[in-house]
Amino acid sequence: MTDLKLLALDAEDLAVISAHVQDAVVRVPDMGYSRGDKRFALLMNRYDWTSAEKRSKGLRKRSGLHFNRVESVAYAGFDPASPEGVLNLLAITFLPSADGVSGIVELAFAGGGTVRLSVECLEARLGDLGAAWAAAAKPEHALD
Repeated sequence: MTDLKLLALDAEDLAVISAHVQDAVVRVPDMGYSRGDKRFALLMNRYDWTSAEKRSKGLRKRSGLHFNRVESVAYAGFDPASPEGVLNLLAITFLPSADGVSGIVELAFAGGGTVRLSVECLEARLGDLGAAWAAAAKPEHALD
């Protein structure tokens, strides 16, 4: 299985990354903001949706995602200092400002948690970091 490496410079690119990280499991201590570097990064165990076609439960891979040119970060719906917190990532979206370049990147988690990144411009990178392992279950979502 080939390691995934993606770059997002606009909302369409970010939608591709969002699709690949849907249902990723993220430990709260595995995400953080480096103000000096203007970078927000997180590690995750992403569900590999492409492997689900070949295996009944699919695979998970350890992956890293970071955003550059981050001016500020806001957390809502969970305690960002929780050493035991675990979140399920649902989607990542970009809401551009009037200038069309800067804006807000929003990471939406199950249960209503969000991380909002104020960015000078959109620049995100996703990369797999190691071997895959069998997923315990295939994520499912109820259709309301």
